[in-house]
Amino acid sequence: MERPTDAIFARISRRYDLINRLLAAGRDQAWRRSVIQCLPPGRVLDLGAGTGAAVPLFGDRQVVALDPVSQMLDLNPAAARVVGRGEGLPFREASFDSVFSAFVFRNLDSVETTLEEIARVLRPGGSAGVVGLTRPKGKMAASLHRAGSAIVVPMAGALINAVDEYRYLHRSLDKLPPPEQLFADPPLRVDRIWRMGPLGFVYGVILSK
Repeated sequence: MERPTDAIFARISRRYDLINRLLAAGRDQAWRRSVIQCLPPGRVLDLGAGTGAAVPLFGDRQVVALDPVSQMLDLNPAAARVVGRGEGLPFREASFDSVFSAFVFRNLDSVETTLEEIARVLRPGGSAGVVGLTRPKGKMAASLHRAGSAIVVPMAGALINAVDEYRYLHRSLDKLPPPEQLFADPPLRVDRIWRMGPLGFVYGVILSK
């Protein structure tokens, strides 16, 4: 069943990475790299892979790209591409040495179910790495960031004629609790959570089986 967000990402698929890079001031790949470098070698599932921005960072790992939006996957350079969702991964147990996901968790229907699925497909000793967006710590910093993103994000969307789509992306930043709470009791062991970006509105987390 298609979610409303699938239609959004289908419409902006060809321009999505460009605008994200502008919004991140060119730091998005550095944020991905800081998490990917903590993952083991071997077979990796890129969950919510989109157009494949992370693929050049995986090195010689065997990449399987999964995304619910076929229009995004059509632009992905990974050799193995699968249309699917995190809440129901179409893979056998213990299929991957690592799972990576960037800027996806706030768009999930269920973070809890997705984490359970990640734990299921990870091999013993495997790791998962997540990059996500959140609000900064502290009420004042969070309010400042909320006010700024309400203006800047739709303005960026206007550059690609996608104002409404990027208004959704702004609102999605308040969908989930901060990562320190979101990953407080997962089915995997939390090895590390850290903040990145201006005011700490980007987070990284490493989970192990």
